[in-house]
Amino acid sequence: MREILHVQAGQCGNQIGAKFWEVVCDEHGIDATGNYVGNTHVQLERVNVYYNEASGGRYVPRAVLVDLEPGTMDSLRTGPYGKIFRPDNFVFGQNGAGNNWAKGHYTEGAELIDSVLDVVRKEAENCDCLQVGDLNHLISTTMSGVTCCLRFPGQLNSDLRKLAVNLIPFPRLHFFMVGFAPLTSRGSQQYRSLTIPELTQQMWDAKNMMCAADPRHGRYLTASAMFRGKMSTKEVDEQMINVQNKNSSYFVEWIPNNVKSSVCDIPPTGLSMSSTFMGNSTSIQEMFRRVSEQFTVMFKRKAFLHWYTGEGMDEMEFTEAESNMNDLVSEYQQYQEAVAEDDEEEEYDEEAIGN
Repeated sequence: MREILHVQAGQCGNQIGAKFWEVVCDEHGIDATGNYVGNTHVQLERVNVYYNEASGGRYVPRAVLVDLEPGTMDSLRTGPYGKIFRPDNFVFGQNGAGNNWAKGHYTEGAELIDSVLDVVRKEAENCDCLQVGDLNHLISTTMSGVTCCLRFPGQLNSDLRKLAVNLIPFPRLHFFMVGFAPLTSRGSQQYRSLTIPELTQQMWDAKNMMCAADPRHGRYLTASAMFRGKMSTKEVDEQMINVQNKNSSYFVEWIPNNVKSSVCDIPPTGLSMSSTFMGNSTSIQEMFRRVSEQFTVMFKRKAFLHWYTGEGMDEMEFTEAESNMNDLVSEYQQYQEAVAEDDEEEEYDEEAIGN
């Protein structure tokens, strides 16, 4: 059985994590106290991907909750699913980072890291085949869609290792754009009829990406489409081929068949079918460029720098980080402009020189 160890850190991570566990519990038929109240054996078949089974048949999330201050933890503990988590897996400090990354990394965080690693190690050692660690309703549904093939039966399955191998052609280019369809408010879902072509069209739509970058400004190196619900794999394959043929200019031609699809039989709660999208697009450099430009403007004036150097950071670390990000942008741009004929031309030139 492949298991996932879920680590949620900081205020944002824990607030998303709280919603995420609501979604996953709902899918597996587990109530707020960890007891199974579902109606089909499929829900429990691979429940161990996300849960440990405790005494009395109670299911406990395999989650480690981390923060540098107790506030978020307290609100989570008193929330609707607060009693489901193992109390020992709450790891928190008392002072907080105060929005200062260096304080979290060098001082307050450094004091807490050993406690966090102890809890993570304990959970990891209880797993037979650990798959991966690490993470509003929308983000939770996307995370659920990415892992659904590990948790429910399907016709075309993919696990997270296959996903990584198929989506990352170069080690540094591992930043994905994700999307989910149907993207409608929960109140209006019942008014839509869902079909595979409609899901496909919406999934590839630029407005559907959960990232402030437009995929039409770059090219897809690789992509993955995960469908959920009772559907024909033949129709899924046809739609994926159709997308690539109609939009060939938005895909690099030197990675053939660069869209991977998988089908899981069990749809998310409240929908008859859905799809989750993950794309490795060179257009994500827009986001890195924007961050780099904003950083450069402040760094030139050394604005806010004293807060970080006061915690033990060196100015050179900032310069190095800026250089790394600019290199990443250049690498994305290089592969966006690369064409399939390059290698053949280089080989021809080498032969000519050799002769």
